[in-house]
Amino acid sequence: MPSTVTSTKRGRPGYDQQSVLLIAVDVFNRHGYDATSMGILAENLGISKSAIYHHVPSKGDLLKLALNHALGGLEAILDRPEAQTGSADARLEFVLRETISVLVERLPFVTLLLRLRGNTEIERDALERRRTFDHKVAALISAARDEGSLRQDIDPRTVTRLLFGTINSIVEWYKPGGSLSPQKLADDVITMAFHGLHVPD
Repeated sequence: MPSTVTSTKRGRPGYDQQSVLLIAVDVFNRHGYDATSMGILAENLGISKSAIYHHVPSKGDLLKLALNHALGGLEAILDRPEAQTGSADARLEFVLRETISVLVERLPFVTLLLRLRGNTEIERDALERRRTFDHKVAALISAARDEGSLRQDIDPRTVTRLLFGTINSIVEWYKPGGSLSPQKLADDVITMAFHGLHVPD
């Protein structure tokens, strides 16, 4: 009878790099990256430290993989045609909706990204990539303001900070699988951001 091929590496049943990464991200988020040792990771995985090294060379490599997963999803949004053509406000709405989608889909990874302190080169590189993403979204906000799609009486820097503050806060309270779907969440954020709380006339 032919054997079944899986992604789990031979000699380490039950774990592959992705499953190790998922558990590591959860541990990083609960304890903080700096406070998490390979021993703590091994304890949470139920395997030895040497077994972890079978999958990744170091704790830093786990962090880099996790941050690349979060940032790769965000950066890919700006490469989509919908983010590059059309009116600035339509592009802005698309980018904000997709940002929320990536945040929900990759919630533990984005949570880790947003909690970085910049204590290591890997963290500083990730924070710089995130700042680049934020600056490009801020440029869209300014462009929408300049074209007359957004009101002129609020400082665009304030708008940028409030939008990012609202979206970033989602990681602290949103529960996937609950009554609030990702689509409804995005709809609500966009409605709040673009139309406010007043009942339309």
